[in-house]
Amino acid sequence: MFDWLKAYLAKESVERIVIGEPRQPNGEPSENLQRVQQFVNRWRKAVPEVPIEYYDERFTSVLAHQAMLSGGLKKKARQDKALVDEISATIILEDYLRSKK
Repeated sequence: MFDWLKAYLAKESVERIVIGEPRQPNGEPSENLQRVQQFVNRWRKAVPEVPIEYYDERFTSVLAHQAMLSGGLKKKARQDKALVDEISATIILEDYLRSKK
């Protein structure tokens, strides 16, 4: 992911990166938070000119599955983790942008 983002930045103008902050439903850090923090720290050292911000990702997978259901996707498509992650990322970014208005 790190290399992909750096290559993307070479082609596109990016103001900032928004990354999901994994937390449990009660707000406590999830087991994945440490891994995400390591990525963020690495990014901040390597590419300080492009800020990276956390945004709460709780319940985005649930919302992604609901969107898939309401969109009429078949069960097999709803089980595609990459698709769920893509929809979740879209939800995170939309919520982040809405919060900045």
